[in-house]
Amino acid sequence: MSTNLAERVANKRNGARTLATQPNRPEQTPTLVQFVQRLLPEIKRALPEHVGGADRIGRIALTELRRVDHLAECTQESFAGALMTCSALGLEPGGVSGEAYLLPFWNKKVRAYEVQLVIGYQGMIKLFWQHPLATGLDAHTVYEGDEFAYEYGLEPKLRHVPARGSAKGRPTHYYAVARLANGGNAFVVLDVDDVEAIRKRSKAKDFGPWATDYDAMARKTAIRQLFKTIPKSAELARAVAHDETVRRDASAEGLDTPGEYFEGEIVEQAPAAVEDVPAEFSGWPEAAEQPVEPAAQ
Repeated sequence: MSTNLAERVANKRNGARTLATQPNRPEQTPTLVQFVQRLLPEIKRALPEHVGGADRIGRIALTELRRVDHLAECTQESFAGALMTCSALGLEPGGVSGEAYLLPFWNKKVRAYEVQLVIGYQGMIKLFWQHPLATGLDAHTVYEGDEFAYEYGLEPKLRHVPARGSAKGRPTHYYAVARLANGGNAFVVLDVDDVEAIRKRSKAKDFGPWATDYDAMARKTAIRQLFKTIPKSAELARAVAHDETVRRDASAEGLDTPGEYFEGEIVEQAPAAVEDVPAEFSGWPEAAEQPVEPAAQ
């Protein structure tokens, strides 16, 4: 053992570097950072004409790699698939916008993390408005103190008078209403048990947007059920097909193939410590910005 202090410090530093390269801490983050940079030309081609800024999508993706624990350990194929799906649909990934979420998923079959794409409440609404027949879309929460009545059948009816302040009470129902330019309209009502049954089937049922924005996700659930009964744009149909799935094919053709569901578990999300942020992030403009937690919708 060396008695020289400088030599002991250097040995300790070298030992720490050796530990950082062990299998339980793979050096995946720098690879994914470089991978995002190489994807930029494909992202630019995939973005719809009304959505600009491949660089912005790239910066958001890098922020998510830093913000979401284990996301940087996901396979490149699934990360690219989720990012290309967001780009083709014109949705911003990440919790700030509420349009789409990139969540790490442990695939027990291949023993690797993969990215599951969850389309958010704002994303579903954004895509609905791209349909030429769309004239209105509403989604609301019903509370115990509200006046609320609905009826299905040949003459469906829906009436909701919200209560104010402390008279609201707890949520009892969630509903979505769509109005179309041809005069048609439709609505779907879910009670809290309906929403819970759907939430429990989600692999992200205990964290992510279900934990941070439960009310918005409950309304999104009503919207998604409503979309089964009304005309959908091609983009909206693709979003519904890829929602909460893993896409491993980042090619243009992969967007027309629904992603896969399989057994596994979503990994709990936690912010990365500042000292864990790799130096490679500093090379991208605005990549080092502090993430903003998503606000409830």
